[in-house]
Amino acid sequence: MANSTKSARPGYRCAECGASTVKWLGRCPECQAWGTLEELGVPKPRTVKAGPVSAPARPIAQVDATMAKARPTGVDELDRVLGGGLVPGAVVLLAGEPGVGKSTLLLEVAAAYAATGRPGSSRPALVVTGEESTAQVRVRADRIGALHDELYLAAETDLAAVLGQIDAVEPGLLILDSVQTVASAEVDGVAGGITQVREVCAALIRVAKERDLATILVGHVTKDGNIAGPRVLEHLVDVVLQFEGDRHSTLRLVRAVKNRYGPTDEIGCFEMRESGIKGLPDPSGLFLSQRSEAVPGTCVTVTLEGRRPLVCEVQALVAPSPLPQPRRATSGLDGSRVSMVMAVLERRGRVPLAKNDVFAATVGGVRLVDPAADLAVALAMTTAAIDAPLPPTVAAFGELGLAGEVRPVSGLGRRLSEAARLGFRIALVPRPSPGGESPKAPEGMRVIEVSDIADALVALHDLTATADGAQRGRAADSGPRNQMISR
Repeated sequence: MANSTKSARPGYRCAECGASTVKWLGRCPECQAWGTLEELGVPKPRTVKAGPVSAPARPIAQVDATMAKARPTGVDELDRVLGGGLVPGAVVLLAGEPGVGKSTLLLEVAAAYAATGRPGSSRPALVVTGEESTAQVRVRADRIGALHDELYLAAETDLAAVLGQIDAVEPGLLILDSVQTVASAEVDGVAGGITQVREVCAALIRVAKERDLATILVGHVTKDGNIAGPRVLEHLVDVVLQFEGDRHSTLRLVRAVKNRYGPTDEIGCFEMRESGIKGLPDPSGLFLSQRSEAVPGTCVTVTLEGRRPLVCEVQALVAPSPLPQPRRATSGLDGSRVSMVMAVLERRGRVPLAKNDVFAATVGGVRLVDPAADLAVALAMTTAAIDAPLPPTVAAFGELGLAGEVRPVSGLGRRLSEAARLGFRIALVPRPSPGGESPKAPEGMRVIEVSDIADALVALHDLTATADGAQRGRAADSGPRNQMISR
């Protein structure tokens, strides 16, 4: 009798997302990654017998919660993002573009962590570098003042050597810069490959959990801004932090993408200086121009980065264009969203912009992606077009719709409080939806509610009437302004 049993065929699994497929494909059908399918052996049926347990199960009320209490790192802005500090045994993955300042920040964190402990009663900090020599790191430490007797430094690229350094120093904080430069001789593949990165990360996580060792791993990013290596890394670690910043700006942001011990909507603000990276508990001043009088084409808004309100200034320049196709340029703003705001102003507000060059930018290098900045962008462009400045104590926030309506935004109370704290006395805000409550104005602040762009332009006309007399007279005689207020 012919044997009708088909021979078992090997399967393939994606190293990025773990999806399985029967045949090999060049591209994973789930995560669309190229060249990540790896062949699996024919699974052999087997059973797993019960074995010894590491610790007996206990009622949850009897579990000691103090073991998961966070210890401050000494860097307040980083502690804000982490939810109070580093938890013993937690593994943090910090990723960012090359040259943004990851190594400098973590060297300061290691020095601050070592300085917060008491001699003889706390474990030291250990920095293992795989990208630089110890002498290069020492030069940076001298520059930023990150020297301490309880801060140890080693240069290793072999996983066994890294584990040996941990055994010798017995640190309370381990920083590995970076996980892509370390490889294990027991695993095939080159350093930075998917297999090596996964094995190195798994081994360090295992050691961190066994020894209650707080660990920070530095990760590289791809050209798309994603964390390099298998996606499983982000699932294995406890915290994933994204370090953001423009090389041409001094502002740096640390954003929590994943956090098992704290919120994921917090950010930390830092400033890059010659002496290192310093925390900014109040960064709003970086995004405002310092001038003594009002200037056309400017408007201040309040954006929310996580739960943190930041006061930012939007600038616009509108000038007659000698070109058949006028120029449009943005810096720090989404170009497509600025084009939408211009179209709304042209069609719903009758502000002539089609034949003008329009430039829009933010102050201080901050990037605004919050839709609540739409109203400020619209007012900045309008004041630039009519050459009439807003009073310097005016702030505006609201999202614009294609029909010209000004939509409500989240965190209105926090935005108003932050604007009032920095001295702004007038705020243009969206009118609440039917059934909603009007925002409570902070003491000394006047809140003007607008329902659409027409209301906002009427309020703009009233506010510009209080600006400089000469500029007010020039703006009153301008054609664009007469067209705008004729509505």
